[in-house]
Amino acid sequence: MKPLTLAAVVLFAPLLQGAEKPNVVIVYGDDVGYGDVGVYGAARIPTPFIDKVAKEGLRFTDGHCTAATCTPSRYSMLSGLYGFREGVRILPPNAPLCIPTDILTLPKLFRRAGYRTGVVGKWHLGLGAKGTPVNWNAEVKPGPLEVGFDYSFLLPSTNDRVPCVYLENYKVVNLDSADPLYVGSAPEGHKSTSYPYGRTNPEAETYYPGDHQHSETVINGIGRIGKMWGGKSALWNDETMADEFASQARKFLERQSREKPFFLYVSSQDIHVPRAPHPRFQGKTQLGKRGDAMVQFDWLVGAVTQALEDTGFTENTILIVSSDNGPVYDDGYEDGSTVRKSSKESDQGHDASGPYRGGKYQIYEGGTRVPFILKWPGRIKPGVSGALVSQIDFIASFAELLGIELKPEEARDSRSTLAAFLGKDEKGLAFTLEEASRQVAIRSGHWKFIPGKKAGAGQLYDLSRDMGEQKNVQAGHSGVVKRLAAQLSALRKGRGLRVE
Repeated sequence: MKPLTLAAVVLFAPLLQGAEKPNVVIVYGDDVGYGDVGVYGAARIPTPFIDKVAKEGLRFTDGHCTAATCTPSRYSMLSGLYGFREGVRILPPNAPLCIPTDILTLPKLFRRAGYRTGVVGKWHLGLGAKGTPVNWNAEVKPGPLEVGFDYSFLLPSTNDRVPCVYLENYKVVNLDSADPLYVGSAPEGHKSTSYPYGRTNPEAETYYPGDHQHSETVINGIGRIGKMWGGKSALWNDETMADEFASQARKFLERQSREKPFFLYVSSQDIHVPRAPHPRFQGKTQLGKRGDAMVQFDWLVGAVTQALEDTGFTENTILIVSSDNGPVYDDGYEDGSTVRKSSKESDQGHDASGPYRGGKYQIYEGGTRVPFILKWPGRIKPGVSGALVSQIDFIASFAELLGIELKPEEARDSRSTLAAFLGKDEKGLAFTLEEASRQVAIRSGHWKFIPGKKAGAGQLYDLSRDMGEQKNVQAGHSGVVKRLAAQLSALRKGRGLRVE
């Protein structure tokens, strides 16, 4: 990180002078689209708790995760490195930890500043060492604790993948040693619980049917990706998962003290498939389980904000609410969600991408432009910002706020946008990268360039006139295409955006 300029020192020094270091809490949605939140235009999904955070904080209209799929976005946010540099993609159930244990991460940065760190919720960044199958009946590591968290309570992969158990630090919660847990394969002659295999026993999928990929091990009447045996006493309840994460987040906050600041990453499973909202949320919308799961995510945000209030931490806590990628409708289960076949077609009158094209898995704006809200009472003036910002820049930005100098090899793609996050800069990044399904696009000002596989097959959009990316204007702007193509190529081959 470059040394602070005199202007930056004058601007930011008063924020921490004579005050405690701020606590930081990130509440992270899963597949929550730009248009799924009330203040971002959702008319058919009530989100009063997120709307309240936005009213009291700074709401970004051009805030991005780094990728249109979950694992790369989470990897980038926590490491300050783009997933495409390390070949990080959506991980299978038995994948090893994809974050190297010897690099700087967001929780390690906070620990360097004297923070206590915790993660509660969905992980999906792998567990265990490469080349060594995880023994779920012993200590499961390396994992979150090895990359900087002091405490973890996890959904190990995703809720549509096995194992369907919670992991607290290194141990599976409530595991019975008489019913060993196996994932992927089990030893011959094992006596562990056997679950229905959805592809040959579709009648076991009583909650709702899954597609071929989501019809392997059936847990709680829902088919999952991957094979699993044993661990019956440790199985989660899909419908109480949000309650469990809210409870664990509250317990973490109740263990903290005024003497030591904390960083808490609350990673929801909502509104990822399989959508199984608690019965008290079912029917809260007319958009089926997807809409009701969004109401449940909103409730989780409210539960965390209430826990902060009850523990007395609200005033000196930076609260961030965002999502790991854009929306998806039918994603493997027949849960009543409508498949959006075109950029203009909506789900029963609700467009989860808002005015933007695309969603999860897609390189268009709807894939990475997500709800993005920061609240810091008395420090961040409430309002709306059009600054271009990205989650990958959390590391460098918090490093600047805390007065920590990053080494050149640390978080190489993370650039400080502290001024934008604090509402002091209305422009934000001059450029940023967006990733989806092995494609990488570049945003530069109002231009968006998506390279094609063949010369002349790329796409250029002027977002100032065409936010929905409907008109490819590359034919009339060859100079812009040439400039952005060269810049993107150099950035992809380079060591990192911050150190170029």
